[in-house]
Amino acid sequence: MQQIWIRKHGGPEVLEVRNVPDPEPGPGQVRVRARAVGLNFAEVSARQGLYPDAPRPPCVVGYEGAGIVDAVGPSVTRWAVGDRVVFASRFGGHSEAVCVGEEQAFRMPDSMSFEDGAAMLVNYLTAYHMLFVVRRLQPSDTVLVHMAAGGVGTAVLQLCRTVEGVTTIGTASAKKHDYVRSQGADHVIDYRTNDYVAEVKRLTNGRGVDVVLDALGGPDWRRGYSILSPGGLLVAFGLANAAGSGKRSLVRALGQVVRQPLFNCMTLMSDNRGVAGVNMGHLWDDVAFIGREAEALVKLYAQGKIKPHIGGVFPFSRVAEAHGELENARNVGKIILLPDRYAAGRDLVGRGGNAGESNPPDAAVAAPRRF
Repeated sequence: MQQIWIRKHGGPEVLEVRNVPDPEPGPGQVRVRARAVGLNFAEVSARQGLYPDAPRPPCVVGYEGAGIVDAVGPSVTRWAVGDRVVFASRFGGHSEAVCVGEEQAFRMPDSMSFEDGAAMLVNYLTAYHMLFVVRRLQPSDTVLVHMAAGGVGTAVLQLCRTVEGVTTIGTASAKKHDYVRSQGADHVIDYRTNDYVAEVKRLTNGRGVDVVLDALGGPDWRRGYSILSPGGLLVAFGLANAAGSGKRSLVRALGQVVRQPLFNCMTLMSDNRGVAGVNMGHLWDDVAFIGREAEALVKLYAQGKIKPHIGGVFPFSRVAEAHGELENARNVGKIILLPDRYAAGRDLVGRGGNAGESNPPDAAVAAPRRF
């Protein structure tokens, strides 16, 4: 089987595709023959050496994927060979075959493509957890989400549409504004040409927003806190400002860390505002916890209320290009990786389309998009 290895910390050139023997499922495990796996900013940060939870290189990362159960270990009762599942893996997911605990797999609706399945867990669980567990979204809320054209941003905008009366504001570069609006944003701010703090104040008549979802970090956490309305909540879930293109820069990363705000309870109490943090990676092994949220998302998908936007599909052999798309913010929606055997002979040209839309549920894979 194929696996994507990070040989050492560095740019996309440190990625290597290796052929290794299939793993064997242990007691309580199933082996999933992955048809598609998701690429997230966490994996890019791990490659750059900026993700402290990642294993030390050489290593295989990856949190999510979708495929078919092709082997079951002793005492497995929930799954049988041939079942179509979405799976959660805390590292090791960028593999053609993955062994996970039987409770870390979730049944795919008949209407769900493998690419959509691979795009669901990380982005949509993060968005769902922030909106409905941490914030407990209310119909009158106004939500600001940064990086609104990305995978989590798309999930946030779609999930906000499931609550009537929620107003959404997204930040994105100008070329992505049409896409962000298509996902449900009421207002879009070009962060490159406009001060989003001033724009938010203008859009809300000075009141501010009820929720800021911020994966930027550093001084942006201070700016986001400054535009919270009474009772508002800043949710920090990433430090994208610390990462750049290619190799890591410890100077840049340290600069973002030292410029982050320091909050104290007296200030929060006086301001009637709150700050929360979300790291879904630290919840990934709490199967019962994330399982409830995953089942809720599967139901929303089956009801047609949410659907991942697949912005690019790459074979494993072109994983370096996929990393480049994500770390340079060229992607719109989710980047998906396919083992080469399922990408062979297929070729679609274009950036930003939703390949999952044309993937019938019984097909092995949709045609990959080449860049």
